[in-house]
Amino acid sequence: MEKKTNKYPIIRLFLTDVDGTLTDGGMYYSKDGDTMKRFYTRDGMGMQLLQQKGIKVGIITSETTDIVASRAQKLKVDYLVQGVRFDGKVSATQKICNELNISLEQVAYIGDDVNDRELLEKVGLAACPNDAHESIKSISGINIMQCTGGHGAVRDFTDLILSECVQ
Repeated sequence: MEKKTNKYPIIRLFLTDVDGTLTDGGMYYSKDGDTMKRFYTRDGMGMQLLQQKGIKVGIITSETTDIVASRAQKLKVDYLVQGVRFDGKVSATQKICNELNISLEQVAYIGDDVNDRELLEKVGLAACPNDAHESIKSISGINIMQCTGGHGAVRDFTDLILSECVQ
């Protein structure tokens, strides 16, 4: 395994959850039944900066929505995986790793709740927003970001990767 420092692995793939990570976790509904999500612009910029350094980026989520597809398209992410079962994030990530010929050790992932736990425990670099569920914040070695979900936590993590995990 290649490393830049003793603490952090070299990252080749960045993945993020959506609700509670890229968004504040709130579900917004109009009186006409329209669903909305709020995304933080700086999180998207962080993902673009990773891509400029040659790191593939993706979104992996249990929901399937046009809103997330639109955000992924705007950000030009390399991978969008929606509709992942509660226990399916690891296998979905492993499939991407196989395609890229990399290991889970070369993956950075940020998530906030129990359906993210298994993947957070297996990747080379794991993080969560400051307001993540306590069971996630207690994972050994997890990086707890200063910001909350939907308010810069993803950008905090991308900045960490850019400063510590790029060759």
